[in-house]
Amino acid sequence: MKAIILSAKMTRDEESGYVGLIRFEIENHKQAYEVTIQSNNGRNNWSYALNFSDRSGSEEEIQAVDERLEEDDAFFEQFVVAAKNAFHE
Repeated sequence: MKAIILSAKMTRDEESGYVGLIRFEIENHKQAYEVTIQSNNGRNNWSYALNFSDRSGSEEEIQAVDERLEEDDAFFEQFVVAAKNAFHE
């Protein structure tokens, strides 16, 4: 499963900590996705929420992406890196 990152940004505030938003596509999937990541300290303790980016799509496809995010650290890390690279304090 190959992800193509379309955009990434990250913000930080006292209440929410670090919050990143990454829009991406998956090869051969019909709809784009966005993943929101959050960490209080910006290190390795990230939570995430996965959604369709523009409009709803296949539940099977989004479930496959969600499973990959849960099980493959390198797959998840590419989104963290993209958001961190976009962060400017």
